[in-house]
Amino acid sequence: MKDSNFLKENNARLMWHPMTSPADSIANPPKIITGAAGVSITDIDGHTVIDGVGGLWNVNLGYSCQPVKEAMARQLDQLPYYSTFRGTSNDAAIELSYELAEFFAPDGLKRAFFTSGGSDSVETALRLARQYHKLRGDAGRTKFLSLKKGYHGTHIGGASVNGNANFRQDYEPLLPGCFHIPAPYTYRNPFNETDPERLAQLCIAALEDEIAFQGAHTIAAMIMEPILGAGGVIPPHKSFAPMVQEICNRHGILLITDEVITAYGRTGAWSGARLWGIQPDMMCTAKAITNGFFPFGAVMLGDKMVEVFEDNPNAKIGHGYTYSGHPVGAAAALACLRETKRLNVIENAAARGTQLYEGCLKLQEKYDLIGDVRGGHGLMTAIEMVSDRVKKTPAGGATTQIVQEVAYQNGAMVRVSGPNLILSPPLVLTEAEADTILGALDAGFAAA
Repeated sequence: MKDSNFLKENNARLMWHPMTSPADSIANPPKIITGAAGVSITDIDGHTVIDGVGGLWNVNLGYSCQPVKEAMARQLDQLPYYSTFRGTSNDAAIELSYELAEFFAPDGLKRAFFTSGGSDSVETALRLARQYHKLRGDAGRTKFLSLKKGYHGTHIGGASVNGNANFRQDYEPLLPGCFHIPAPYTYRNPFNETDPERLAQLCIAALEDEIAFQGAHTIAAMIMEPILGAGGVIPPHKSFAPMVQEICNRHGILLITDEVITAYGRTGAWSGARLWGIQPDMMCTAKAITNGFFPFGAVMLGDKMVEVFEDNPNAKIGHGYTYSGHPVGAAAALACLRETKRLNVIENAAARGTQLYEGCLKLQEKYDLIGDVRGGHGLMTAIEMVSDRVKKTPAGGATTQIVQEVAYQNGAMVRVSGPNLILSPPLVLTEAEADTILGALDAGFAAA
């Protein structure tokens, strides 16, 4: 390993970083993380902080989850890789498909298609949705609906259904036939509606209107996050998701829940679908499935998909990835699933999530810089920063960076995306560690 001087000198010089400009990375070199243990990370200068980001929403079980590491090491010794394309499989992938079918049975999901991550899972679901309708003789159903502010990864299909211009404009034209519905975002919405239940009804009316305008017979699927994550932690009213499902069922439109973030306990329920009491036709999962220790994902499939594909001998899936069902990833996922259930992480996610959410509400009383606090459903919380509370003017980058940097110096890594400060720590966070995050935020807002 090269020494720290070499690493600092070459930081961001030869590697382009996701979600930022190369020029900015060179001007403001990213923090070099060299170690991690428990829920903490350590940088190249030996500064250790609580990871309030949880890697990137994915390290649910913390960095010291030994059972997962041991499972991966055993699998590397036994079978480090083999393809699951036609004609071959592996024991770890078979066992994982069984365990996932059991885990997601309450969501009405019975089959798994393995991928290499969240963007791959979304792309898979979109492709299978179109194929489903073609197999049924409905080849005209090619369009997709999604929510503004929603995030669905970075592949061409995922970017097309993304509801944030930042991930779209530089790459257009994207996939045609993708249309976006207003999100149930009480702080900012085109209806100027602050009542969550009434806003849900207005967004549903917009969905019905768009379906009528496009023609239900042209729409393949609706994809949505049960709680919008990267868009700023936007939880809908509890009535919203059931209304979406009823409309999709009535019009023959498949419902895809993007649970790359929300599956496996982050919301305080085992899935976002279960949180709202719905059963999607497909569910995209990744991130926490291997605790971030291996790139892996799974699309879970319900009855409609199973019946159409398995009852048709011509239903060949012309889609897949070199690493679909990778045995090391499958072994990691099996170990993660066992630890996730053994620790019953949904209980701690709910308790610590409430603690962080209520703590952020107290900070809002203290600092005018905080325009809105969103959360209350497990360990996903957002603070929206403003320069003017009355006008809801988004805070500038210089201000948000001060908050982030001072919080880091005071013991917590937090994530800033636009005016939003997002918290998504590991689900094994302790009460004391949550207090450390809140104290670091207090220092950051005081400095800003």
